[in-house]
Amino acid sequence: MNDVLQTASHIGIIPVIAIEDANNAVPLARALTAGGLPAAEITFRTAAGEESIRRVARECPEVLVGAGTVLNLDQCRRALDAGARFIVSPGYNPELVDFCVKEGVVVLPGCVNASDMTRAYNAGLKVVKFFPAEQSGGVGFLKALAPVIPLNFMPTGGVNTKNLMDYLSFDRITACGGTWMVKKDLIEGQRWEEITAICKDAVKAMLGFTIRHVGVNCAGEAEAEQTAKTFSAVFGLDCKAGNSSIFAGSLLECMKKPYLGKNGHIAIGTNNVDRAVYHLGLQGVSFNEESRKTDAKGNTTAIYLQEEFGGFAVHLVKN
Repeated sequence: MNDVLQTASHIGIIPVIAIEDANNAVPLARALTAGGLPAAEITFRTAAGEESIRRVARECPEVLVGAGTVLNLDQCRRALDAGARFIVSPGYNPELVDFCVKEGVVVLPGCVNASDMTRAYNAGLKVVKFFPAEQSGGVGFLKALAPVIPLNFMPTGGVNTKNLMDYLSFDRITACGGTWMVKKDLIEGQRWEEITAICKDAVKAMLGFTIRHVGVNCAGEAEAEQTAKTFSAVFGLDCKAGNSSIFAGSLLECMKKPYLGKNGHIAIGTNNVDRAVYHLGLQGVSFNEESRKTDAKGNTTAIYLQEEFGGFAVHLVKN
């Protein structure tokens, strides 16, 4: 996958922003980044859009900045000159798409029907914008078309914290565009801390961390079996033996021999392991790459953190 699209996928939510005053662009970008969303699709709907892109690209290089509501080739060229790393249009413009494909620029044309999606696929695109998402049938519409049109999608329009995972749980969604964390009154009121808090809530909902089970390091198979049986008897759980451990229900994993962690490990479930690795990495968390497990598509299904917590190793697993 293209680096820009890969980064967008890892971020998961791309804020879609209309900025009236370019002086607000950099503080807003920093507020988004503090909230865990270092990305901005800054629209050309306002006169300040081009200058806002330029300032964010120059002063916040860690932010994945793109241009939205690009309607023609002139706007596209201006956006790229300002530092936009991707182009988003509300509809399918053949001239715009052909130019971006030729220049190697990521372009996400708005597609809400099979005809435009087919044109996008035949133009060589991998991902398109689905806008307005909720008003156009939502994720159900995309699931109906997905078997016959091999594209991924970035839904925008009507997406919010409540329905976010309805979209992101579908593996053909690269990321979602969102406006709920960058409402006009929040930007014009320079309520940066509030924007950061909304972003943090969105990231929390997207990652969906849960405790899946606790693993206990036992001295050997006999101790693992006895521990699992005792725990199961107390709490009315079934025992299930595996190659390296014995589970008591889904709560406790008794290791037949000590593994990572002084005392054992804690398994943390998440909706998307690769996305969780990215977001935790933004906080300085490091991972044990030797422990990474992937599926047939190359998606990470499990990985251990480098750090232990209270004598326990921690690993992420997919919910």
